[in-house]
Amino acid sequence: MRQQSSLARLLASAAVAAILAVGLGGCQTMSDITGSVTSKAGASPDADPRRAVDVYGERYRANPKDADAALAYGQALRATGQRAQAVAVLEQATISHPGNKALLAGYGRALADNGNFQQAFDILTRAHTPDNPDWRILSVQGTVLDQLGRHDEARNYYASALKIVPDEPSVLSNLGLSYVLSKELPMAEETLRRAYASTRADARVRQNLGLVVGLQGRFAEAESIVKADLPPDEAAANVAYLKQMLNRKDNPRAGAATIPVASLNRPD
Repeated sequence: MRQQSSLARLLASAAVAAILAVGLGGCQTMSDITGSVTSKAGASPDADPRRAVDVYGERYRANPKDADAALAYGQALRATGQRAQAVAVLEQATISHPGNKALLAGYGRALADNGNFQQAFDILTRAHTPDNPDWRILSVQGTVLDQLGRHDEARNYYASALKIVPDEPSVLSNLGLSYVLSKELPMAEETLRRAYASTRADARVRQNLGLVVGLQGRFAEAESIVKADLPPDEAAANVAYLKQMLNRKDNPRAGAATIPVASLNRPD
C-alpha cells in the first residue's frame, strides 16, 4: 500500500510538472493564445527575455494606462520567472481596462503561472464568451482544472476545444496529461499517440509521449521516441534529460527502475 501511494504521488508529480510546462504554454506567453501584441507594442526583443523586461518595462512606466504596453510587460516578466510581479502588472491593467479580452487572458495565464488556479480559471472565463469561444483558452482552462484535481471537468473543456479544432495536437497533449494525473496510463498513451501522429505536433508532444511511455516502464522505447528524427546533438540532449528525469532516488521501483517527475520542457 505504501509503495502504491508513493507511485501515485510520482504519477501526479510528473503530470503536474508536464502540464505546467506544456499545457499552460511552456515558454510561450499568453500572446500565443490571444494574438501577438507586438503589432501595436513595437518590434519585440523576445530573443532576449531580460532585454524585453527592460524595453517593455520602460514603455509601461511611461504610460501605465497603455493596455498593449502592460500586456507586453507582463508577458516579459513571466518569461523571466517574475510571476508575482507579472500578476500585479496585469491585475492593474485589467482594472483600468475591464473589458479587454487580451489583458484578461494574460492576467489569467499569469495567475495560473503563480499557482492561483481557481482565480486563474475565473479570470480566463471572462477572457472569451460562449458565443465566441477561444479554443486555446478552453485548453488552458482545462489544464487549470487539472491542477485543481477536477479532471472530469477539465476533459469537458478539452472536448469543447477539440470541437473547434479537431485533432489539435496541443489539446490532445493536454488531455493525455490529464489521464496521467488520474493514473489512466494506457488512455494517456493512446491520446498522446494521436497527438504525435499529427504533422502539427511540436517537440513538447513528443516529450510528453516519451514521459508516458517511460512511466509505464518501457524506458528504451521512451528514449527512442524523444530522440527520433533529430540531429545527433539534439537527440543526445533529449536522451540525457530523459535519463535524468527517469533516475530519481525516490523512485519506488527497485534498482535503476525509473519514473520521471517532470516533462522535458521547463515552465517559463
